[in-house]
Amino acid sequence: MSLPAFANSEASPKLRGDERTAKILVAGHFAAGKTTLVHGLSQIAPVSTEEVMTSAGADVDYTDLPDKSKTTVAMDFGRLHLSHDLVLYLFGAPGQPRFFPVLEDLSIGALGALVLVDTRRLAETYPILQLVENLGLRYAVAINAFAGAPVIPDQRLREVMALDDGTPLVWCDARDRDSSRDALIALIHHLLTHTPEAAR
Repeated sequence: MSLPAFANSEASPKLRGDERTAKILVAGHFAAGKTTLVHGLSQIAPVSTEEVMTSAGADVDYTDLPDKSKTTVAMDFGRLHLSHDLVLYLFGAPGQPRFFPVLEDLSIGALGALVLVDTRRLAETYPILQLVENLGLRYAVAINAFAGAPVIPDQRLREVMALDDGTPLVWCDARDRDSSRDALIALIHHLLTHTPEAAR
């Protein structure tokens, strides 16, 4: 599968006529809601590489979620006009550790990352955060508000995830377009205020 040309561009907003384009990585642990967010926001038919989970992968893709029957094995891709002159290319990465090399490849050329978190599975978030930091990506953390998930105070979440004070921490519902868009806006604001271009 060939990726859009922007997939391997430099990690900075690009001008295309009157538009700026930016590649954004959507990361998170297994079943954090990445596919739902990318598909819900995309203004084009999204690219999906979901496959049905079978008993053969039960030991590596275990889930206690009764409605979880598929998993992303390569990426999700969508495109969103965040404003009249800013276009985001969204690349959702699979969350299982065995697919971390795919996440690393998808990060090439990304301006930053939105990391989705389910508070029922905080321990699974730590390796994702470490990998995103190792890749040198600026990021925002979006707590996906699953029904029945524990509501943990922001300060406590920052402590357990060892987030810097400047790292955005927001709550969202990946099923809700406006909520997901607001999470992306928090990330973009963070990125554009922490780039050399923004300081000029």
